[in-house]
Amino acid sequence: MDDIKDKSQKLDFESIKVAERKTQNRRTLILSLIGNLSFCWSNNESMLIYLIKALLKTDEVSAKIIFGTLNTTRARIDLINRLAVVHIEDEVLAKELKRIIRVFSDCTKIRNDFIHCMFELDGTGAITHTHSLKIQVKKNELTTTTSRDLDDKRITQMAQTVKRLIKLNNDIWAFVPKLEEYMNAKS
Repeated sequence: MDDIKDKSQKLDFESIKVAERKTQNRRTLILSLIGNLSFCWSNNESMLIYLIKALLKTDEVSAKIIFGTLNTTRARIDLINRLAVVHIEDEVLAKELKRIIRVFSDCTKIRNDFIHCMFELDGTGAITHTHSLKIQVKKNELTTTTSRDLDDKRITQMAQTVKRLIKLNNDIWAFVPKLEEYMNAKS
């Protein structure tokens, strides 16, 4: 962190303001993609409420209470996976739910890369790198920052993830009635 602090003390912010006009379009694209990634991911996470509701055969308010009480995405997914093991005997239905959870989890990793990081700017105001703030232990050493280029490949990855999340939202909306019908038939 001292390295980052030292860099910020050496920056000429007035020069950056003048130069950043040249990089404004790319920066706007990146920020727009991050916003869309967050928006689409959040909508999909909220859909977990309806999976919980169906698996527990409960009302929406109770499902929302359970969702809100489990205050991490991982805990919500764990609950759904455990409930599925107990309640879903239909292999096709179970496989579809696993696919939904896998896609959501894959997208969550990418979303977390951009939501839980610090962005590095160059002298023109271009966003050039992300620094993960995740604490990791590697070879008995504690590391706190992983730097990654924010290049065209990662921008494309963000755009593709937004598309995957939009499709996933449609898939979940189509899956929930099937799950409800299956659970109600088990009564």
